[in-house]
Amino acid sequence: MGNQIGDLKKQENLQAIAKLRLLDDDLMTLVFDKNIEVTELLLKIILQRNDLQVFEVVAQREYKNSMARGRSITLDVYAKDADGKVYDIEVQRDDRGADFHRARFHSSMIDTKMLKEKQNFKEIHDSYVIFITENDVVGSGPSLYHVERVIQETGEDFPDGSHIMYVNGSYKNDEDPIGKLMHDFRCTSSADMFYPLLAKQVQYFKETEGGREIMCKAFEELAEKRANEKVLEDRMAIAKRMLADGVLSVEMIAKYSNLSIEVVEELAALQTV
Repeated sequence: MGNQIGDLKKQENLQAIAKLRLLDDDLMTLVFDKNIEVTELLLKIILQRNDLQVFEVVAQREYKNSMARGRSITLDVYAKDADGKVYDIEVQRDDRGADFHRARFHSSMIDTKMLKEKQNFKEIHDSYVIFITENDVVGSGPSLYHVERVIQETGEDFPDGSHIMYVNGSYKNDEDPIGKLMHDFRCTSSADMFYPLLAKQVQYFKETEGGREIMCKAFEELAEKRANEKVLEDRMAIAKRMLADGVLSVEMIAKYSNLSIEVVEELAALQTV
Protein backbone atom coordinates (compact mmCIF):
# COMPACT_ATOMS: atom_id res chain seq x y z
CA MET A 1 0.00 0.00 0.00
CA GLY A 2 2.82 2.36 0.93
CA ASN A 3 4.58 1.78 -2.39
CA GLN A 4 1.38 2.48 -4.32
CA ILE A 5 0.89 5.78 -2.49
CA GLY A 6 4.55 6.67 -3.12
CA ASP A 7 4.26 5.83 -6.82
CA LEU A 8 1.05 7.86 -7.13
CA LYS A 9 2.68 10.84 -5.43
CA LYS A 10 5.69 10.62 -7.72
CA GLN A 11 3.44 10.46 -10.78
CA GLU A 12 1.58 13.55 -9.60
CA ASN A 13 4.90 15.35 -9.13
CA LEU A 14 6.06 14.37 -12.62
CA GLN A 15 2.81 15.68 -14.12
CA ALA A 16 3.28 18.95 -12.23
CA ILE A 17 6.91 19.22 -13.41
CA ALA A 18 5.81 18.79 -17.04
CA LYS A 19 3.64 21.91 -16.72
CA LEU A 20 6.29 24.09 -15.11
CA ARG A 21 7.69 27.16 -16.84
CA LEU A 22 10.44 29.58 -15.87
CA LEU A 23 7.63 31.84 -14.66
CA ASP A 24 7.19 29.30 -11.84
CA ASP A 25 9.69 29.92 -9.07
CA ASP A 26 9.97 26.17 -8.35
CA LEU A 27 11.73 25.73 -11.70
CA MET A 28 13.25 29.19 -12.05
CA THR A 29 15.21 29.05 -8.80
CA LEU A 30 16.69 25.65 -9.65
CA VAL A 31 17.69 26.76 -13.14
CA PHE A 32 19.46 29.89 -11.91
CA ASP A 33 20.88 28.73 -8.57
CA LYS A 34 24.69 29.08 -8.66
CA ASN A 35 24.52 29.28 -12.46
CA ILE A 36 26.57 32.36 -13.32
CA GLU A 37 26.37 31.88 -17.09
CA VAL A 38 22.57 31.73 -17.27
CA THR A 39 22.10 34.58 -14.78
CA GLU A 40 24.56 36.72 -16.70
CA LEU A 41 22.60 36.09 -19.90
CA LEU A 42 19.34 37.13 -18.23
CA LEU A 43 20.76 40.34 -16.75
CA LYS A 44 22.53 41.32 -19.96
CA ILE A 45 19.24 41.05 -21.87
CA ILE A 46 17.12 42.90 -19.29
CA LEU A 47 19.68 45.63 -18.56
CA GLN A 48 20.75 45.82 -22.20
CA ARG A 49 24.42 45.57 -21.27
CA ASN A 50 27.15 43.45 -22.86
CA ASP A 51 29.86 44.24 -20.32
CA LEU A 52 28.14 42.84 -17.22
CA GLN A 53 30.04 40.10 -15.38
CA VAL A 54 28.21 38.15 -12.70
CA PHE A 55 30.36 37.15 -9.72
CA GLU A 56 27.91 35.28 -7.47
CA VAL A 57 24.43 33.72 -7.76
CA VAL A 58 22.34 32.21 -4.96
CA ALA A 59 18.69 31.14 -5.16
CA GLN A 60 16.30 31.39 -2.23
CA ARG A 61 18.57 33.71 -0.23
CA GLU A 62 16.91 34.81 3.00
CA TYR A 63 17.10 38.34 4.39
CA LYS A 64 16.18 38.31 8.08
CA ASN A 65 14.45 41.26 9.67
CA SER A 66 16.20 42.25 12.91
CA MET A 67 12.97 43.65 14.36
CA ALA A 68 11.05 41.31 16.65
CA ARG A 69 8.36 39.57 14.57
CA GLY A 70 9.41 41.80 11.66
CA ARG A 71 8.79 40.51 8.17
CA SER A 72 11.73 38.81 6.47
CA ILE A 73 12.08 38.04 2.76
CA THR A 74 13.49 35.25 0.62
CA LEU A 75 14.88 36.37 -2.73
CA ASP A 76 14.12 34.08 -5.67
CA VAL A 77 17.57 34.77 -7.12
CA TYR A 78 20.30 36.92 -5.56
CA ALA A 79 23.17 37.95 -7.83
CA LYS A 80 26.23 40.15 -7.49
CA ASP A 81 28.37 41.46 -10.31
CA ALA A 82 32.10 42.18 -10.52
CA ASP A 83 31.50 45.82 -9.50
CA GLY A 84 29.62 44.82 -6.33
CA LYS A 85 26.17 45.73 -7.65
CA VAL A 86 23.42 43.54 -6.21
CA TYR A 87 20.47 42.08 -8.14
CA ASP A 88 17.24 40.61 -6.77
CA ILE A 89 15.42 38.71 -9.54
CA GLU A 90 11.84 37.72 -8.70
CA VAL A 91 9.24 35.86 -10.77
CA GLN A 92 5.57 36.49 -10.03
CA ARG A 93 2.56 34.87 -11.65
CA ASP A 94 0.12 36.53 -9.25
CA ASP A 95 -0.22 40.29 -9.77
CA ARG A 96 -0.66 40.76 -6.03
CA GLY A 97 2.79 39.32 -5.46
CA ALA A 98 4.31 42.11 -7.55
CA ASP A 99 2.76 44.95 -5.56
CA PHE A 100 4.82 48.13 -5.87
CA HIS A 101 5.19 48.33 -2.09
CA ARG A 102 6.82 44.89 -2.15
CA ALA A 103 9.47 46.17 -4.55
CA ARG A 104 10.16 49.02 -2.14
CA PHE A 105 10.44 46.60 0.79
CA HIS A 106 12.81 44.29 -1.07
CA SER A 107 14.98 47.25 -2.02
CA SER A 108 15.14 48.50 1.57
CA MET A 109 15.95 45.05 2.99
CA ILE A 110 18.80 44.60 0.52
CA ASP A 111 20.21 48.00 1.49
CA THR A 112 20.42 46.99 5.16
CA LYS A 113 23.01 44.32 4.26
CA MET A 114 25.19 46.60 2.15
CA LEU A 115 27.24 48.50 4.73
CA LYS A 116 29.25 47.37 7.71
CA GLU A 117 29.63 49.40 10.89
CA LYS A 118 31.23 52.84 10.29
CA GLN A 119 31.34 52.43 6.51
CA ASN A 120 30.68 55.63 4.58
CA PHE A 121 27.20 55.87 3.07
CA LYS A 122 28.78 56.63 -0.31
CA GLU A 123 30.22 53.10 -0.31
CA ILE A 124 26.78 51.52 -0.71
CA HIS A 125 26.55 49.66 -4.01
CA ASP A 126 23.80 50.03 -6.59
CA SER A 127 20.95 47.57 -6.21
CA TYR A 128 18.43 46.30 -8.75
CA VAL A 129 15.09 44.76 -7.79
CA ILE A 130 13.75 43.06 -10.92
CA PHE A 131 10.23 41.60 -11.03
CA ILE A 132 9.47 39.32 -13.98
CA THR A 133 5.68 39.13 -13.99
CA GLU A 134 3.36 36.86 -15.94
CA ASN A 135 1.03 39.78 -16.69
CA ASP A 136 1.61 43.42 -17.49
CA VAL A 137 1.14 44.65 -13.90
CA VAL A 138 1.75 48.30 -14.81
CA GLY A 139 -0.64 48.05 -17.74
CA SER A 140 0.95 50.26 -20.39
CA GLY A 141 2.25 47.62 -22.80
CA PRO A 142 6.07 47.93 -23.09
CA SER A 143 8.44 45.07 -22.40
CA LEU A 144 10.24 46.86 -19.56
CA TYR A 145 9.41 49.42 -16.90
CA HIS A 146 12.31 51.29 -15.27
CA VAL A 147 11.51 52.86 -11.89
CA GLU A 148 13.95 55.60 -10.86
CA ARG A 149 13.79 58.39 -8.30
CA VAL A 150 13.51 61.89 -9.74
CA ILE A 151 13.83 65.37 -8.22
CA GLN A 152 10.41 66.72 -9.11
CA GLU A 153 11.33 70.41 -9.09
CA THR A 154 14.14 70.00 -11.62
CA GLY A 155 13.22 66.78 -13.43
CA GLU A 156 16.75 65.52 -12.80
CA ASP A 157 17.58 62.01 -11.63
CA PHE A 158 18.15 61.41 -7.92
CA PRO A 159 21.23 59.15 -8.22
CA ASP A 160 21.00 57.12 -5.02
CA GLY A 161 21.82 53.85 -6.79
CA SER A 162 18.43 52.23 -6.13
CA HIS A 163 16.77 50.74 -9.21
CA ILE A 164 13.47 48.87 -9.62
CA MET A 165 12.41 47.17 -12.84
CA TYR A 166 9.34 45.30 -14.00
CA VAL A 167 9.64 42.91 -16.94
CA ASN A 168 6.34 42.33 -18.72
CA GLY A 169 6.02 38.55 -19.08
CA SER A 170 3.09 38.91 -21.48
CA TYR A 171 5.18 40.90 -23.96
CA LYS A 172 5.36 39.14 -27.34
CA ASN A 173 7.88 40.01 -30.04
CA ASP A 174 10.08 37.24 -31.40
CA GLU A 175 12.35 39.81 -33.11
CA ASP A 176 13.25 41.47 -29.80
CA PRO A 177 15.68 40.08 -27.14
CA ILE A 178 13.21 40.76 -24.32
CA GLY A 179 10.39 39.25 -26.38
CA LYS A 180 12.45 36.11 -26.96
CA LEU A 181 13.35 35.92 -23.28
CA MET A 182 9.73 36.20 -22.18
CA HIS A 183 8.75 33.62 -24.80
CA ASP A 184 11.25 31.24 -23.20
CA PHE A 185 9.89 32.00 -19.72
CA ARG A 186 6.41 30.98 -20.93
CA CYS A 187 7.55 27.70 -22.54
CA THR A 188 6.85 24.31 -21.00
CA SER A 189 9.20 22.52 -23.43
CA SER A 190 12.90 23.27 -23.91
CA ALA A 191 12.54 22.41 -27.61
CA ASP A 192 10.46 25.56 -28.14
CA MET A 193 12.93 27.98 -26.53
CA PHE A 194 15.12 30.56 -28.28
CA TYR A 195 18.10 30.79 -25.92
CA PRO A 196 20.21 27.57 -25.86
CA LEU A 197 21.61 28.25 -22.36
CA LEU A 198 18.12 28.46 -20.88
CA ALA A 199 16.87 25.53 -22.93
CA LYS A 200 19.74 23.33 -21.72
CA GLN A 201 18.94 23.98 -18.06
CA VAL A 202 15.18 23.55 -18.51
CA GLN A 203 15.76 20.30 -20.40
CA TYR A 204 17.90 18.94 -17.59
CA PHE A 205 15.42 19.64 -14.80
CA LYS A 206 12.29 18.69 -16.74
CA GLU A 207 13.38 16.04 -19.22
CA THR A 208 16.14 13.97 -17.61
CA GLU A 209 15.83 11.40 -14.84
CA GLY A 210 18.40 13.13 -12.62
CA GLY A 211 16.81 16.55 -13.04
CA ARG A 212 13.30 15.27 -12.37
CA GLU A 213 14.53 13.55 -9.20
CA ILE A 214 15.87 16.90 -7.97
CA MET A 215 12.55 18.56 -8.82
CA CYS A 216 10.55 15.86 -7.01
CA LYS A 217 12.73 16.23 -3.93
CA ALA A 218 12.25 20.01 -4.04
CA PHE A 219 8.47 19.50 -4.25
CA GLU A 220 8.53 17.20 -1.23
CA GLU A 221 10.65 19.61 0.82
CA LEU A 222 8.36 22.50 -0.10
CA ALA A 223 5.28 20.50 0.90
CA GLU A 224 6.90 19.67 4.25
CA LYS A 225 7.87 23.31 4.81
CA ARG A 226 4.34 24.50 4.07
CA ALA A 227 2.89 21.85 6.38
CA ASN A 228 5.21 22.98 9.20
CA GLU A 229 4.26 26.61 8.57
CA LYS A 230 0.57 25.67 8.77
CA VAL A 231 1.15 23.90 12.10
CA LEU A 232 2.93 26.96 13.46
CA GLU A 233 0.15 29.27 12.25
CA ASP A 234 -2.45 27.09 13.97
CA ARG A 235 -0.48 27.07 17.23
CA MET A 236 -0.10 30.84 17.13
CA ALA A 237 -3.83 31.26 16.47
CA ILE A 238 -4.59 29.13 19.55
CA ALA A 239 -2.16 31.18 21.64
CA LYS A 240 -3.76 34.44 20.48
CA ARG A 241 -7.20 33.24 21.51
CA MET A 242 -5.87 32.20 24.92
CA LEU A 243 -4.20 35.58 25.38
CA ALA A 244 -7.43 37.33 24.43
CA ASP A 245 -9.29 35.35 27.12
CA GLY A 246 -6.82 36.66 29.70
CA VAL A 247 -7.19 33.62 31.97
CA LEU A 248 -3.94 31.67 31.59
CA SER A 249 -0.38 32.80 32.24
CA VAL A 250 2.15 33.14 29.44
CA GLU A 251 3.89 30.01 30.70
CA MET A 252 0.70 27.93 30.58
CA ILE A 253 -0.22 29.24 27.12
CA ALA A 254 3.25 28.29 25.89
CA LYS A 255 2.76 24.81 27.32
CA TYR A 256 -0.68 24.21 25.79
CA SER A 257 0.09 25.77 22.39
CA ASN A 258 3.51 24.08 22.15
CA LEU A 259 5.20 27.42 21.49
CA SER A 260 8.20 28.94 23.22
CA ILE A 261 7.60 31.45 26.01
CA GLU A 262 9.44 34.07 23.91
CA VAL A 263 7.02 33.67 21.00
CA VAL A 264 3.99 33.90 23.30
CA GLU A 265 5.43 37.03 24.93
CA GLU A 266 5.89 38.60 21.47
CA LEU A 267 2.28 37.74 20.56
CA ALA A 268 1.10 39.27 23.84
CA ALA A 269 3.09 42.45 23.14
CA LEU A 270 1.56 42.73 19.67
CA GLN A 271 -1.95 42.39 21.07
CA THR A 272 -1.37 45.33 23.43
CA VAL A 273 -0.22 47.65 20.61
